[in-house]
Amino acid sequence: MTFKKYFIFILIAGFAFLNASAQEKYIKRVDFEEGETLQSKIHKAARVVPTQQQLNWQKLEMTAFIHFGINTFTGREWGDGSESPEIFNPSELDARQWVKSLKEGGMKMVILTAKHHDGFCLWPTKTTDHSVASSPWKNGNGDIVKELKDACDEFGMKFGVYLSPWDRNAECYGDSPAYNQFFLDQLTELLTWYGKVDEVWFDGANGEGPNGKKQIYDWSAYYKKIEELQPEAVVAIMGEDVRWVGTETGYGRETEWSVTALAPGGTSEMKAINQELDLNAQSKDLGSRELIKKAEHLFWFPAEVDVSIRPGWFYHEEEDSRVKSLAKMVDIYYNSVGMNAVLLLNVPPDKRGLIHENDVAVLKKLKTYIDKTFENNLMQGATFAPELQTQTIPADNLYGAAWKTPRIPVSAEASLQGTKTFNVVLLQEDITKGQRVEEFCVEAWINNGWKTIATSTTIGYKKLLRVPETTTNKVRLTIHKSRDKAIISNFGIFQAPEILSDPVILRNKKGEVVFTTETAHPVIRYTLDGSEPTASSMEYTGPFILESGGTVKARAFINNFEEQSSIVTRVFYINKSKWAVTDYSTQHEGYPATNAIDGNESTMWHTPWGENVDKHPHHITVDMGEKLKINGFYYSPRAGENKSGTIARYSFFISKNGKKWTKIKDNAEFSNIANNPIRQEVTFNKTCKARFFKLVSHEGAYNEAWISVGEIGVMNVK
Repeated sequence: MTFKKYFIFILIAGFAFLNASAQEKYIKRVDFEEGETLQSKIHKAARVVPTQQQLNWQKLEMTAFIHFGINTFTGREWGDGSESPEIFNPSELDARQWVKSLKEGGMKMVILTAKHHDGFCLWPTKTTDHSVASSPWKNGNGDIVKELKDACDEFGMKFGVYLSPWDRNAECYGDSPAYNQFFLDQLTELLTWYGKVDEVWFDGANGEGPNGKKQIYDWSAYYKKIEELQPEAVVAIMGEDVRWVGTETGYGRETEWSVTALAPGGTSEMKAINQELDLNAQSKDLGSRELIKKAEHLFWFPAEVDVSIRPGWFYHEEEDSRVKSLAKMVDIYYNSVGMNAVLLLNVPPDKRGLIHENDVAVLKKLKTYIDKTFENNLMQGATFAPELQTQTIPADNLYGAAWKTPRIPVSAEASLQGTKTFNVVLLQEDITKGQRVEEFCVEAWINNGWKTIATSTTIGYKKLLRVPETTTNKVRLTIHKSRDKAIISNFGIFQAPEILSDPVILRNKKGEVVFTTETAHPVIRYTLDGSEPTASSMEYTGPFILESGGTVKARAFINNFEEQSSIVTRVFYINKSKWAVTDYSTQHEGYPATNAIDGNESTMWHTPWGENVDKHPHHITVDMGEKLKINGFYYSPRAGENKSGTIARYSFFISKNGKKWTKIKDNAEFSNIANNPIRQEVTFNKTCKARFFKLVSHEGAYNEAWISVGEIGVMNVK
């Protein structure tokens, strides 16, 4: 999706723009002199600009991740490297189907997990036998990297590779010189065997080697090799071109600076800079004036927002009904692309080697919705205040013209071509000149006066603001604060279609099921037998009891059933009306342990936090009131954006009488929960009978002494 042809712009009459070559610029980095004033630093900060590779990457806006490998067949998120290549055997693998589906979803590049932490390689590497060459797929003659690259070339998609530095299979991991050469050999193969590579993605996950040694990565050598073999590629996350936004939820910061004090990459120089400023990718402030005052360097280091279309990163059949809805994906789009970042959406192929039909359907809906939203810029034909004139950017050059403000603060008032109704505002800065805007507002002329409809901070490459539906014939943009004269390259207003929200299915401790939806007055139909709800299914008229659990599927309809939502599925287990907490390690007075079994994931059990509080292990013991056949349990971290207290490592026990205990899981891990803190279901090796269970925490996801639990429960077998 491009906005080039929809652009109308403001040019100060008579103002002569400085030639770009005459502008003072700092490409990718600026270093301050000792004792430099804040005013001088801010002047330079306004002139830090991206490299051509970074600019090209930013313009992609939406890219795709493909997590595929051994984990697809084991059902795990993080393999341990002991898996046999014999289990890797996709029956219908079709990389063309992947790329076609992703392109139809609006993605511009595909990044493949060529090697995840388990060490299994999706290409016939010469460095290890732990690869597709040792699998039954295509009798060991297959090469997924090649098939995907060929498909990308066919469909005109850019191509990237993910290569995990952490390798839980390689025997040399932990022998730093040996493993660094091993890794460089793998990197060389990927960067020389398949043609052009547009992005190289290095994960930050790290652990001990099989020999107990800590691996010291030679990041400088890795970067040098990429520069030598693929100089046009950007290097992401543990690289020096693109940074992780700090969360895997799909949501960026409202104040998202591409010019950051956060130093990129993993070299000792960059680590020292970040340690001095106490910065990391998850820091809330990466580029404020207060931070610049303390900084000795600034970098063009833009954000990439990675998120999976499903709860997990790899395919799991039980998540087929938990693909994110159109409403959720649109919200993610506005909070990633619309917040000065690039969206990296993970879409994992299934065991067949195909992207599942449910994922494909959502991708198509997303592209259709975005196209429809931005097909008509209602700013077209607008005229500006007398001292301003309009100018249209040439269709082949996004930065062919721009409004360079004469002063700060300053306003641009536009009279629309008639009365218009809109609910989305689009703004862009010409980032080839730098990122400068720090605070702005948008107003509409309503009832003979200006009414503020949106305020925000940074703009950067793109800012999308959803505003209340507004009808007016005049709008005004005011830049209140900027690091220098703002250079605005795009200003648009649009009418986004209403989204039929998917129903939300909830059940309380008593087993009472309730449906809610944000859409006004829909008809909700549902089923309890696993079938898909249709217009003739049972109609939801109020709460009902689902005592022993089961599968609930629901769909909302509007406009006499002409429009329908996605199907929402929730699997419930035994209700918790008989359950009681019989023991717990400690609790905060506002967040009691009973919240962990109240059936409401928006409440939580939280142990005391701060200094001098009880540390791990923490525990909770639950009496289920009767003996049940169970084959697993689930743990939901606390709701909301704050995930403090999330458990990473745990043990799980069961008992028939509350006295004699059987350990089912010993010091196990919730895979990748630090980066993806979602509900995790843990399946036992066999069905067990128990009345009591106990969860013990050993380690927090964020190295905290305390824990939090949104909800815990068991997976019962009828």
